[in-house]
Amino acid sequence: MRADGSVRSEPADRPEQTRARYPDETGVIERDGVRVAWERYGDGSPTILLMPTWSIIHSRLWKQQIPDLARRHRVIAFDGRGNGRSARPPTAEAYAEAEFAADALAVMDATSTERAVVITLSMGAQRGLLLASDHADRVAGMVFIGPSLALQPRAPDREAVNEFLEPPVSDEGWAKYNAHSWRRDYRGFLEFFFSQCFSEAHSTKPIEDAVGWGLETDPETLILTELAPGIGDRDAILARCARVTCPVLVIHGGDDRITPHARGEALARATRGRLVTIEGGGHIPNARDPVKVNLAIRDFVGRLERLERLGRSS
Repeated sequence: MRADGSVRSEPADRPEQTRARYPDETGVIERDGVRVAWERYGDGSPTILLMPTWSIIHSRLWKQQIPDLARRHRVIAFDGRGNGRSARPPTAEAYAEAEFAADALAVMDATSTERAVVITLSMGAQRGLLLASDHADRVAGMVFIGPSLALQPRAPDREAVNEFLEPPVSDEGWAKYNAHSWRRDYRGFLEFFFSQCFSEAHSTKPIEDAVGWGLETDPETLILTELAPGIGDRDAILARCARVTCPVLVIHGGDDRITPHARGEALARATRGRLVTIEGGGHIPNARDPVKVNLAIRDFVGRLERLERLGRSS
């Protein structure tokens, strides 16, 4: 937030890390005055749509998937509103889960993508579930990595955290997950949060990357995302899961300290999907154990292609 109280609507220019692969095409869609930036890599079939997660981080979170997937597929990624090259709208309602899902549909339309295999991480599971349950014709398959869906309680140490908007009783541990704490020491929160996301040993580099990407937004924007409408309680989520008709793969780290492994198990059961557990993995296994994650995605997409060929020949 600026000194005059206004919220920055466009990202600041920052030097970008070198990429293993650069996009073949870039563009911007605009919905209700909010600009959302997208990128396309490769031309193969089927198309893979990489969904944004929480606005604490942008689409570079997929940097270890894009080069691998784009060798065989057409890959679309976009920065979720609130970070990266996308705008930072100034109201909580603008960060509703339904808005992210609508952005995804608009990006698909802008890139002439009729259907895609949709891949999500963490909070992206909510917007991915909206797509799969409300727009089944656009989703060929769903991959949920570390899904943050309220199908099981949070870890006990997180349940004990005081109210988000109330002054915290301390600035230690999960008490940092608080609006006042973010305003006082945003970098300190990022460092703590991503240390929990990357629970694996020798994670200094991915933590540093994630903190840097987190600094590309600001605490006021992130506070708005925390206050935004979600997709409902456990019963509402289960009702949506029952409406998912496409094949589903759930990938979950066995040592996920952000969203318990039990949530991944529950989502796989509710969607009649397959669960792959990354033993010892944290909350962002696509960054920390990309080979296992990429192979699981490759196997899943290969099965979808075989099923589609069988359907055409029957």
